[in-house]
Amino acid sequence: MFKIVNTSDMLNDAYEIRKKVFVLEQGVPLENEIDQFESSSTHVIGYDNLQSPFATGRFRTYKNGAKIERVAILASHRKLGYGKSLMQFIEAAAKEADYHTLTLNAQCHAQHFYETLGYTTFGDVFLEENIEHIVMTKTI
Repeated sequence: MFKIVNTSDMLNDAYEIRKKVFVLEQGVPLENEIDQFESSSTHVIGYDNLQSPFATGRFRTYKNGAKIERVAILASHRKLGYGKSLMQFIEAAAKEADYHTLTLNAQCHAQHFYETLGYTTFGDVFLEENIEHIVMTKTI
């Protein structure tokens, strides 16, 4: 179901999910969604039973650990438990890459979701692309 991206087709699938979720649904400008960290990140893609891409995320080196970013699931696949499975896969991949501290900028509406996975908040709410976020961390 979830895999580390290792082909250009898989990466394009991840970008398409991000465009649908962040650009079309949330109004993030495309030029801000695709950024300078694409090539230095480890990307993850999820394919459903019909081999259709439906979920993505990435992580990269950040400070003394890894930063998880661009976590997205298509609307058609939300509320089915895939978010938890995706995060568990990302965390396992990060741990395998020898990261022990994870950081993410959670959209505030998803804060409780990340708390159920063991993340704790750090600092104050801030705006990123006109969406309220909070920094969250977890040790693995």
